[in-house]
Amino acid sequence: MSAKGEPVEVVAVVGATATGKSALALDLAQSLGGEVVNADSMQLYRGMDVGTAKLALAERRGVPHHLLDVLDVTDESTLAAYQTRARSAIEGIRSRGALPVLAGGSGLYVRAALDHLEIPPTDPEVRARLEARSAAGEDDALRAELRRVDPQAAEAIQEQNVRRIIRALEVVELTGRPFSATAPTKTYVRPSLVIGLRDDWDLLTTRIEQRVLRMWAEGMLDETRRLETAGLRRGRTASRAIGYAQALAELAGELTTAEAVASTQAATRRYARRQESWLRPDPRVVWLDASAPDLLGRAHEVVARGDLSCA
Repeated sequence: MSAKGEPVEVVAVVGATATGKSALALDLAQSLGGEVVNADSMQLYRGMDVGTAKLALAERRGVPHHLLDVLDVTDESTLAAYQTRARSAIEGIRSRGALPVLAGGSGLYVRAALDHLEIPPTDPEVRARLEARSAAGEDDALRAELRRVDPQAAEAIQEQNVRRIIRALEVVELTGRPFSATAPTKTYVRPSLVIGLRDDWDLLTTRIEQRVLRMWAEGMLDETRRLETAGLRRGRTASRAIGYAQALAELAGELTTAEAVASTQAATRRYARRQESWLRPDPRVVWLDASAPDLLGRAHEVVARGDLSCA
């Protein structure tokens, strides 16, 4: 929460996937005279709709939404570019006297928008060299190298997240400093209020499994086929998105429909766990029960305690 007595300038709704972040953010924006800013890294991509549970234009109730559909699937989604876009969107909303409501489950993107966060440099040649080592089967060697040069980062990064391991090694090589030294400071750039949604794990698991079944029923394969024509397989970020990676494998004959659905459900459950693990240590998050029948009312109470003001 913002410091006592400071007017809240941004409200964020965060939490694990399938907890209802988009719906609550829309409710808050509509009731408080706000506009929504997307903080889901995959909803940045044009055409990735079914697989990201992106609200259709008709479902947004006339509330402006920002940072949806700003990238092609062949573009790489970078934290630095998102930070620039998000802060510009927040400034624009504030200048119109409206409330920015940030919504999404990509924790680092939320932090990039709200917190003092140093984003280290990147170098295509260094990145390409490290990626070539991964492609040659040297993932274990890359993990071992990170444990040697930056044990703290190695401990924090999931072993299977090779992309993040490569990024950490790139930063160490370019800056001579540990990647862990560039972690967010948990200090807001402007007074902000972060509402976190959490749910009973069994209920959330059921909701995740139903959502994935609904994705396939509502045309996940057709959407992925269209995106494949647009270059999805060449997209370094988009092609790895949960659901789309499995749908691509199904289209290639590598997975059956049942296998693709089950793999997506399992990957989504793991992702939800990681989202909660990322958010849980932040003492600034005000947690609410995602299944509460009076969720919007409770959120309004939290906002009121946060001394909301757009003045």
